[in-house]
Amino acid sequence: MATPSHRRDTASGVPGGSRGRLRRRLPMRLLLPLLLLVALVAMLMLRGYVHSEILADHRVGPPAASDQVPKDILKGGPVIDSRNGQPHSLELPDHELVLTFDDGPDPKWTPKVLDVLKKRDARAVFFVTGTMASRYPDLVQRMVDEGHEIGLHTFNHPDLSLQSRSRVDWELAQNQLALAGAAGIRTSLFRPPYSSFANNMDNRSWPVTEYIGSKGYISIVNNADSEDWRRPGVRQIIRNATPKGGKGAIVLMHDSGGDRSQTVAALDRYVTGLQAKGYRFHTLTAALDAPSAHTPVAGLEAVKGEAWVFLVQASEKTTGVLVTGLAVVGVLVFGRLGLMLILSVAHARRVRRRGFGRGATVTEPVSVLVPAYNEAKCIEQTVRSLVASDHPIEVLVIDDGSTDGTARIVENLALPGVRVVRQLNAGKPAALNRGIANARYDLIVMMDGDTVFEPTTVRELVQPFGDPRVGAVAGNAKVGNRDSLIGAWQHIEYVMGFNLDRRMYDVLRCMPTIPGAVGAFRRTALERVGGMSDDTLAEDTDITMALHRDGWHVVYAEKAIAWTEAPESVQQLWSQRYRWSYGTMQAIWKHRRSLVERGPSGRFGRVGLPLVSMFMVVAPLLAPLIDVFLLYGLVFGPTEKTIGAWLGVLAVQGVCAAYAFHLDKERMTHLISLPLQQLLYRQLMYVVLLQSWITALTGGRLRWQKLRRTGAVGLPGAGAPANRPQTDGRPVG
Repeated sequence: MATPSHRRDTASGVPGGSRGRLRRRLPMRLLLPLLLLVALVAMLMLRGYVHSEILADHRVGPPAASDQVPKDILKGGPVIDSRNGQPHSLELPDHELVLTFDDGPDPKWTPKVLDVLKKRDARAVFFVTGTMASRYPDLVQRMVDEGHEIGLHTFNHPDLSLQSRSRVDWELAQNQLALAGAAGIRTSLFRPPYSSFANNMDNRSWPVTEYIGSKGYISIVNNADSEDWRRPGVRQIIRNATPKGGKGAIVLMHDSGGDRSQTVAALDRYVTGLQAKGYRFHTLTAALDAPSAHTPVAGLEAVKGEAWVFLVQASEKTTGVLVTGLAVVGVLVFGRLGLMLILSVAHARRVRRRGFGRGATVTEPVSVLVPAYNEAKCIEQTVRSLVASDHPIEVLVIDDGSTDGTARIVENLALPGVRVVRQLNAGKPAALNRGIANARYDLIVMMDGDTVFEPTTVRELVQPFGDPRVGAVAGNAKVGNRDSLIGAWQHIEYVMGFNLDRRMYDVLRCMPTIPGAVGAFRRTALERVGGMSDDTLAEDTDITMALHRDGWHVVYAEKAIAWTEAPESVQQLWSQRYRWSYGTMQAIWKHRRSLVERGPSGRFGRVGLPLVSMFMVVAPLLAPLIDVFLLYGLVFGPTEKTIGAWLGVLAVQGVCAAYAFHLDKERMTHLISLPLQQLLYRQLMYVVLLQSWITALTGGRLRWQKLRRTGAVGLPGAGAPANRPQTDGRPVG
């Protein structure tokens, strides 16, 4: 049947071509999740880039001959200037020391190094990598503000002798970009990664030094190596870094790349001791009495640098949020699985022990309500399964304005105890309320028009009403069409995610939902809460929460089995879960006042609502982070640990699923598809939930979306659906 919105489009007079263009436009509910996904991937890629996980090259070249290196360079000082094509080197004056620190800035060790230098009024040169400068720009700015000099140490710290000229250019440019964004300067100082003394220059590194000189850089090596990276002890670091005979030197230390506690401890004693001997600690250009190596940047170069640092900071914060989200979802997932296992074991032991019962045996007749809208393919199986019930019942099929002859099919069956109530199309809640008004008995069972009951279902479903405190009972809904892959995934979800959940919620006395496929209610309870409401799209969740707040017990009957037809296409599944997710959010919001109320309402609000919110809204929304970090770890490492962690999570889920299947006496063969379900099905559910969030936050309204039925679920014990009379599809008056 065409919805009112379809009729309005037809009558609007909009040309067909214009309507086609409107339909081809990507809906905002899909565009926003897509843009969010693209932004998330971009942030993760940027994070991997600045953490040297993407495009980094950690190879180190072997030693090579040095016959092509000028002898003046090999025997010269640690400052190599090849900018004018005539390479030469410089020594530092006596008693002039230039402290240099490589690989930073580091958020832990660099501030401690700077504190020592500030206390001792000493200056140094920090050769920063672009990755660290991008991540910690405030430390670079502090270096400049406190009078230190900055040099480049490449972006990703590769061995440049193994790189192409384009890669060398890229490393320098990215390093300068980070420096421009962090401190608003450029520098002409450069130190190659893995460099040492000038006499260790070889035929591989020398051409790189010449090329970098042609780009306007002065290359700085060292002639006093503290070897602090070896962590040889404070005394040995000081001994290694002390020049002989009062000579000047460029001293190599590190403020990043590992535990630098020995470096910090040695630095104070080192500077204090050598200052007492007449040594001066200057920047390189001050020691050589040369112009500053720093050049301020402005204009587009400054804007690009600031934008770069901003994006890197955003990626760091985004990753931090994602890691926090991963921790949250880990706690929620494992907490839920743990609760499910522990409480479902307790539930099974309680309800299966000999003599268990909730009161006197219930034998009174029951009214079964079947709201039906265009259920011609399913309605006969549904009604025939009810007539075969071993409990006294009446069946009311409430035809909600069907246009496919649903009511006529039921009437033509002429089954005893089956009545048809017709109404104009008004929606499922209105149909159920119409059925309640026409029901003869005080116990009312509700089911969907695509569901079939086993002969014992109604009897098992109403037995808990022997306890006068029970206002509603949830049955055990199972997927009838489980032969397809998507059906098997939903079968796992129903058995593990729904029915195992219901056992847990039964023990906690906060069952959030009576499934529309199989549920029973006490008429008194329904009347006290005002019947079925159309305030939300999840009327089953809404009525269940209302009953809790009114003080009624809501329990689970595991033996009350109903076979329902699950969606058989991704589009149909999307429509169904979108409605469920959005409706659940509406119900939570509608009953939010229970959080601050007293009595049964307050108990549900402070126990049930948080659990439903965490397990049914927050956890599914964050669950894809497990797969995001799985993919990231597989691509960028550590691969083995990533796979191990994911398999561990899968194993825990597998144990819970196997136990759920054991309780429901289901074949374990369907669990073969569990890993694939976790990889693919969860992503679909995530997008659906995200779309629901967007709809809720933007104030959108969601129409009821009727699923197309196939009649694939047959009568209990039958191999195929029963034959149905042919209908002409015309409305039934």
